[in-house]
Amino acid sequence: MNDQCSNENKVSNWCVVSMASIPLVMTLGNSMLIPVLPIFEKKVGISSFQTSMIITSYSIASIFLIPVAGYLSDRFGRKIVIIPSLILALIGGLIAGYTSWKFNEPFTWIIIGRVLQGIGAAGAAPIILPLVGDLYKDDDEKTSSCLGIIETSNTFGKVLSPILGALFAAFLWYLPFFSISFFSLISILLVLFFIKAPKQKEEPVELKIFLKKTKEIFTNEGKWIFTVFTIGIFVMYVLFSVLFFLSDILEKTHNLYGVKKGFVLAIPLLALCISSFITGRKIKGDLKLMKKIIMFSLLAIAASVSFVGFASDRLIMLLVVTSFLGLSIGALLPTLDAIITENIEKEERGTISSFYSSSRFIGVAAGPPLMSIFMKNFLNGSFIAAGIIALIVLGMVVIFIKAEEGPQLEEATI
Repeated sequence: MNDQCSNENKVSNWCVVSMASIPLVMTLGNSMLIPVLPIFEKKVGISSFQTSMIITSYSIASIFLIPVAGYLSDRFGRKIVIIPSLILALIGGLIAGYTSWKFNEPFTWIIIGRVLQGIGAAGAAPIILPLVGDLYKDDDEKTSSCLGIIETSNTFGKVLSPILGALFAAFLWYLPFFSISFFSLISILLVLFFIKAPKQKEEPVELKIFLKKTKEIFTNEGKWIFTVFTIGIFVMYVLFSVLFFLSDILEKTHNLYGVKKGFVLAIPLLALCISSFITGRKIKGDLKLMKKIIMFSLLAIAASVSFVGFASDRLIMLLVVTSFLGLSIGALLPTLDAIITENIEKEERGTISSFYSSSRFIGVAAGPPLMSIFMKNFLNGSFIAAGIIALIVLGMVVIFIKAEEGPQLEEATI
């Protein structure tokens, strides 16, 4: 069995599995807690807003440290950054789980553990995007296909998350925290044994030169880059707002609890996963196709998210609307990954893709706490506002992402 990745466009299946395990584990580390937040609220004796901070604290830590991790991975190597980050995620899960088990008032320690997990997530999952680009070099078709697998692993984690979270919590309410550590350990072993990143042939650039080049990229290509960042923030905000809302409404309105609730939550996420997988296999570095996918997806998001609140009292209609929303978001995610990864030079790829990953975490962090506020007095209005924002972002795509000069990213002006 080939136990390593080569740098000659021959990437072993186990290498791909190992890379895919990282976003899977990091997604489980966050999304698995969403269906059990109402349980945490009761067991720990905290408010709905405080429970939302269990998700947000993880994401805030990631927002600020992902760009740092991206620079370090460009300078010292991807694997050197990934493994210590996964170890931190493991430790964070142990802290959150142990204090929930032994302490009478564990909320502060849970947040500390979640911050450590967020730091771990910052140095693990985002580094996979530039690593894929490194391994496949200039082969856009293979890069897009592998990125589709990576993003599908991420979305598959979202499908598994509500089921596993509810299942673990049915045994012990704090067991999801410990499970995150277990999954992190598996990913650590896979990375150690099966990933061998390409060796750097040149000395890494000095920090001063690196900052200058990064500034030049944002100056010259900033319009399309910031457009992609904005889409990333927006779609993750919508996704985690809707998931937080569903977790609450399925119990309070539809009397669904535990594993049954987890399976229902998984339905729109399964749609997201399938859409992500198919899109990743179809785009193949074709920028014109990518732009069309982004535009149609934003239109579909605008149409579907506006009706989420109105469908909340009818379970079947709610699942239809949120599943359509999941299909739309699923088509967007691998497309955005491919645009960022395939159109940035290797030397700056880690940093730029990390800024993109960081922008996505802004949406993750904002979604649950804002939705906990909106659910009280501004539910339908908040979803309609999200639909309007989707149309505004669509306008940005039309203006700032250009794809007239050729079908491949290397030949296109974005």
